[in-house]
Amino acid sequence: MERSGFEIHDVEGLRPHYALTLRHWVQRLEARREEALREVDEVTFRIWRLYMAACALEFEAGGTGIYQIVASKRDGGSWPVPLTRSDLYGEHQP
Repeated sequence: MERSGFEIHDVEGLRPHYALTLRHWVQRLEARREEALREVDEVTFRIWRLYMAACALEFEAGGTGIYQIVASKRDGGSWPVPLTRSDLYGEHQP
């Protein structure tokens, strides 16, 4: 990214968040099984459920990671994002 003229401002590991998100998606899919089956067949439903459950396990075991990178094109020294994550996620946005 830097070689392409971007400046990296923040890198955040989201692996545990993705594991939880996938677990929630599986629970919601199972809770709305009948609705889902009106849209897709049983095989597709089972593939979705298996895929998300397997991905959750992989994230939980640490075999797969995912990162959010905040970056911007270099702009003569300006800093286009808040200085801290608490500023970024806080209630008082500039």
